[in-house]
Amino acid sequence: MDVAYALPPELWVLVLSYLNTEDRHALRACSRRLRTLADHPSLWRDSTVVLSDLRRYTFGFWSTLEARKLTRVAVRHLRRKEWRRLLCFLPSLTAVVFLDGCRQYRERYLENLWRFEGLTELGVRNAAWSEPPIGRTLSEKINDRLTHLSVCCVRLPSATDFIRTVSGLSNLRFLLFHPEEGRSGMDRVRPVPGPVFHGLLLGLKKLRHLSWGMKPEPWEPLPEDYFSPADPEHPESFRYGGPELTSLELVDYIESLLSKDALKCLKSLRSLKIHYRHIRNDVECCLGYWLNSLPNLESLSINGGTSLSNYADNIPPSVTRLTLRMAFTLKDLHLISPRVPHLKHLDIWQNGSRGSLCKRIPALFPELRLIRIRFLRREPEKDLLNLVRLPHLQRLELLVERFFIVRDYLNGHHWPSAHVQELIEKLCALSHDRITVVTDMRRRNLRRECDCLWEGD
Repeated sequence: MDVAYALPPELWVLVLSYLNTEDRHALRACSRRLRTLADHPSLWRDSTVVLSDLRRYTFGFWSTLEARKLTRVAVRHLRRKEWRRLLCFLPSLTAVVFLDGCRQYRERYLENLWRFEGLTELGVRNAAWSEPPIGRTLSEKINDRLTHLSVCCVRLPSATDFIRTVSGLSNLRFLLFHPEEGRSGMDRVRPVPGPVFHGLLLGLKKLRHLSWGMKPEPWEPLPEDYFSPADPEHPESFRYGGPELTSLELVDYIESLLSKDALKCLKSLRSLKIHYRHIRNDVECCLGYWLNSLPNLESLSINGGTSLSNYADNIPPSVTRLTLRMAFTLKDLHLISPRVPHLKHLDIWQNGSRGSLCKRIPALFPELRLIRIRFLRREPEKDLLNLVRLPHLQRLELLVERFFIVRDYLNGHHWPSAHVQELIEKLCALSHDRITVVTDMRRRNLRRECDCLWEGD
């Protein structure tokens, strides 16, 4: 008797849910029964399949995708005529991400997108367009459906005209816009003018997440009310008329590009991420003023920028998630500790500090439940075992940059090394397996996370 029939399907699906994608594919090759179980839709609900050159896929491949009820795809180098083939085999798609274009594209390249009746998410990555990727005709057809739009590393003929078109997508809740800088001086990225950006915020009342690329050339300060459009229905007195944003991400930000009061109207923010382009020590850091105006902030992520001590005292006590991608000292952490008494998640660089960091963390942040530490040059040491003193710690992620993984693998060393694996086993034993230790980078969400910011695989 086939062992696959020994258990009911519900239990098999539960067991398979603990396996990664590679293990599921290996298991489904054992028998027809296991193949059917491994293709259960609940196991692939959050998956995104990457497709290219649709002519090479067999009917069996499309049947597998249909059995899994996959509704999210990322396509590479897809010819315009192949969109119809995709529509034929996967008509119920809800998310499409266009990756790695190898030539210039025109507006009509995406003209068949409106035929996907359930489409709610669209992404465009790493391509050059001689015409806007979303024109007036297409935007009118998908206006009532599209809720997520991400455009990253894309060269556009006019970013201003594109933003004007996007302003008409009134149902958008997620917007990521990181334009690419051209090769010549004539193609330099120009900041979206204040009136056009205000039109975007006034038109997208349902917007909750905004990731905005800020790489202006030449550099010049933006208007003080750049993120504070006035409500046109109340001209007699100023009233904020933009969306109730809960998440804001500023990419390639240059200090003093925005004023001290730039975010004073965004009281609804729960998450703030800032990726600095470079450090400017000759200007005052505005981050401290921004944090003072965000009393409900729960998640703060800083990548680069000036010294942490410049704004540590301004971090609101409501923050429970903190990510620091910068050089800092133990003294900086001592400054932060009393400001965030309920910190639950901490993501830091180990090699950005001096001293025994893991030995100090339990006393500074006793309520931590997740710690993510990235190692740049040296491996974890014995002080890692001090983390067992965190009574609520459930997950510990020990990560290294992909460059070092590849380099060490070519030199005959694997991550995690035998020394690190021994530390992990000791930590698990001391915590009675309460702490789950992860050493693998998580895979990227192609629909939400772009190439220019991703630090994983």
